[in-house]
Amino acid sequence: MDVFDMFFGGGGRMQRGRRGKNVVHQLSVTLEDLCNGATRKLALQKKVICDRCEGRGGKKGAVGCCPNCRGTGVQIRIHQIGPGMVQQIQSVCMECQGHGECIGSKDRCKSCNGRKIVRERKILEIHIDRGMKDGQKRTFHGEGDQEPGLEPGDIIIVLDQKDQAVFTHRGEALFMCMDIQLVMALCGFQKPMSTLDSRTIVITSHPCQIVKHGDIKCVLNEGMPTYRRPNEKECLIIDFKVNFPENGFLSSDNLSLLEKLLPERKEVEETDEMDQVELMDFDPNQERQRHYDGEVYEDDEHHPRGGVQCRTS
Repeated sequence: MDVFDMFFGGGGRMQRGRRGKNVVHQLSVTLEDLCNGATRKLALQKKVICDRCEGRGGKKGAVGCCPNCRGTGVQIRIHQIGPGMVQQIQSVCMECQGHGECIGSKDRCKSCNGRKIVRERKILEIHIDRGMKDGQKRTFHGEGDQEPGLEPGDIIIVLDQKDQAVFTHRGEALFMCMDIQLVMALCGFQKPMSTLDSRTIVITSHPCQIVKHGDIKCVLNEGMPTYRRPNEKECLIIDFKVNFPENGFLSSDNLSLLEKLLPERKEVEETDEMDQVELMDFDPNQERQRHYDGEVYEDDEHHPRGGVQCRTS
């Protein structure tokens, strides 16, 4: 399009720029807002056409053509870059800032100082529908910055979801992690929990259903509501973490009784070729220190350190 601008004085670009730029703002919301719906107010500063001068920048008849660019708003300079070769450089006129008009200092509007626009505070009321998601947009058409000769752009509000302590919304499901005790995992349980819409539901696992550590279960129709279909809900996905008891929680007698109740374990027949080893708690910091000490000793063997030596006569 730069070639057309050279021939037609930038006319094609001016036609494409008749609409002002869109303004994008982020609105921080909670997962509860997205689940239940909410209304938020956002205060913005926007440019509006000056009422006192009606967007002229000064008194009637005081606005004249810029003598520097002759009303085009641009300056064109020709540079010779070689024999028979010239380069045309187009830039915004610094005298009129690209407007093509000049106003004397005495005739400028006192409200906008000749800029034709002023800033005012605008309060937008944003309705958050149930089931909206992080990153979803609300568009206010024609509420963007105003400029003379341009159609105002839009104000686009982007929802920015804050982290929630219990729930996470990913894709088409609501996720959470639930800690349970070993007795609950083996013998069943009923555990109440609060939902995002301020209800209490009871998560139930029957005695015949064993929940393993890392098991992922789901509860139908207890997730986020579906956007524009608020009566429909996604599923709630629960990642279970089984907390095992501490060492020594049972005496040896009770431990033998517990072993009789659990499925029989397989006995191992030891032979002379087998070496018996014991499990120990692993400390990654201690292991790194041992590795570092080993490297130091190895360096000492290959590169012995120099020191003060005694001299004998």
